[in-house]
Amino acid sequence: MDQQTKQPLEPRMEEGKALVIAGVQGRYSKATVGDIPRLWELFDTCIKDIKKRVSGVTYGVCHNPLHGEFDYLAGVEVPSKIDVPSNFQSIEIPVHHYAVFPHYGPVQALEQTYERIMFEWLPHSGYKVAGVDFERYSADFDGRKGTGTVEIWLPIEAKA
Repeated sequence: MDQQTKQPLEPRMEEGKALVIAGVQGRYSKATVGDIPRLWELFDTCIKDIKKRVSGVTYGVCHNPLHGEFDYLAGVEVPSKIDVPSNFQSIEIPVHHYAVFPHYGPVQALEQTYERIMFEWLPHSGYKVAGVDFERYSADFDGRKGTGTVEIWLPIEAKA
């Protein structure tokens, strides 16, 4: 059993603020999710072109799910939509209540964390997903070394 599956799923609850995330985007499925690190490599080469970054924190935003596929945007927070350079994609995330899950172990095991959240925690939580989820990577995150902090922010609301 790896480090991630041994850890208990104990989210903290947070009120998230509205965000505008600017970056590069691709469309993925379960079969192609392994290509997301290449998107991050591309983003690393052009992050310097986003001049008005809010912080050193980076985000992986999963959105627009349809027919087993989803868009994934690797990016940074910017102050507003007008601060997004024309050659980048962006997404606006409204204020939400979140269940925030720490991810332990290598970033390559992130999919396991998502599966545990959706199939172990969520069905028994009394909540349902209520918007766009994202990964939040600390400013000191290094995917190659496996250092830094990764959290999954799941927007939730009480089940009716």
